[in-house]
Order: sequence, then structure tokens, then C-alpha cells
Amino acid sequence: QVQLVESGGGLVQAGESLRLSCAASGFTFGSYAMGWFRQAPGKEREFVASISWIGTDYADSVKGRFTIFRDNVKNELYLRMNNLKPEDTAVYYCAANPGARLTTTTPTYRYWGQGTQVTVSS
Repeated sequence: QVQLVESGGGLVQAGESLRLSCAASGFTFGSYAMGWFRQAPGKEREFVASISWIGTDYADSVKGRFTIFRDNVKNELYLRMNNLKPEDTAVYYCAANPGARLTTTTPTYRYWGQGTQVTVSS
């Protein structure tokens, strides 16, 4: 049974940092590309960052502030978010893509977590 469980969200002030985690089980984590997406109220789910053995990719809106990394021994994915802004407020989802390509579109990801809320106050 595949599971992706996000944690680490919360309420912070602008300029502060958070680290999100995603615990994966039920599939061969190390062979999947992994991604973070987010969805704000009334908006579509959007790409944030992805990682595979090829490298990493980031949305322009988070470049230089967010860092995606993974631990293939622990089967965990992380997103370090620095200098948070109110516009970063959203539910953050981790997702698994059965391949190595770094993709930015939701249909390319097979498995999804339930999400964790991040709220940034001004």
C-alpha cells in the first residue's frame, strides 16, 4: 500500500523558515522522481520543486528560497523553505513520479500525499 505522509506545516510570520517532510512507503522510493506542489484557496495546484538522480528543478517563484532534498535510506523527501512570504500560503503536497525526468505537471505524478497546511502571516 503506497503512502505519502507530509508533515512540518504550520503558521509562521513573513521572513521565517519551515521544513516540510514527506514519509514514503509502499513503492521503490529511490527510483522515483519526487516533487512538491502547492494549492492556495481558489487556485489550481502548482509546481514548487522536484528532485531525481538527474538533479533538481524549482518554480521561479521559490528559486533561491526553497531547497528540495531527499534521503533514500529513510525514504523521506524534504522541502526547506526560507524567507517565507504571505503568497507562499497554501496546502503543500508531495508526489511521486515513476521515472527520473524532472516534471512540473500534476498528471505525470502517480502518487500523492494528503497535504500539509502552510500559512504565512504578514
